[in-house]
Amino acid sequence: MYVVLNMKSTKMKRGKNMIISCANEKGGTGKTSTTALLGWELASLGHSTLLVDCDPQSNLTDLMIKTKSQENTEITIDPSLFALLINHRDLKEGIIRIKDNLSLLPVASDMNLFSRWVDKQELTEKEKVTYLKEALGSIKKDYDFIFLDVSPTMSLTNDNVFMACDWLIIMLQTQQRSLLGAKSFLEYLQTNLINMFDSKVDVLGILPVLTKGQSKIDNSVLKSAISEFGENNLFTNVITAMERVKRFDLTGITEDHKNVWDKATHSVYTAVAKELVNRLGVK
Repeated sequence: MYVVLNMKSTKMKRGKNMIISCANEKGGTGKTSTTALLGWELASLGHSTLLVDCDPQSNLTDLMIKTKSQENTEITIDPSLFALLINHRDLKEGIIRIKDNLSLLPVASDMNLFSRWVDKQELTEKEKVTYLKEALGSIKKDYDFIFLDVSPTMSLTNDNVFMACDWLIIMLQTQQRSLLGAKSFLEYLQTNLINMFDSKVDVLGILPVLTKGQSKIDNSVLKSAISEFGENNLFTNVITAMERVKRFDLTGITEDHKNVWDKATHSVYTAVAKELVNRLGVK
């Protein structure tokens, strides 16, 4: 059911209490929107879910705060994720409830300093790339799923994120550069994290994001992806480019059951969320 990067770990990682990240080293693949909406739908399905924004650009934080602000709730990010990490404080102190079963651990611009800070600590190289994993250990069992959002760059911060993960979902926008980015990213994981630091991370699946909705280019890239990764390693459900998702960036996530566009958007991500749960063997 998944691309096997790490044969020793795959048989043991089933069920809940999983840390997941949607990833690709190429930007613009819909990582943040997918992270937010998968978290939203999993929460709606009854799974306790935490979204952790590890990207200093704070796009996930902005989206979820806009969503929460629809309740006319004033939100202050204090302490920041970076402050919690460097002061060895309980991450629970920074968590904000968004809705039933869904919470956010927000980020601020000071997360830009994390790579530099951790690199200067008197730690072994492995301790430097597992700093975040150790911090998340105190809250991992509190949630069925924890999603970590990252920037599309390779950095010590992102290495910390991927080392903390049990599973990755590789975002594949149906463009040639995204396919090349996915391949390059998997090679990076294998060489720099699994081989070097014995990471237990594995790939749950490749999630296609159709840019034009079954155009010739979309289908061509999908065929190449199947040839490269194997059909079973691609999610059966795909994400299509939807204007409603862009609107969510302005308004926050809305779920008006009488609105046809809201319903259509949530149905797409609910299908992906259900497939994710199925791939993990969660009942």
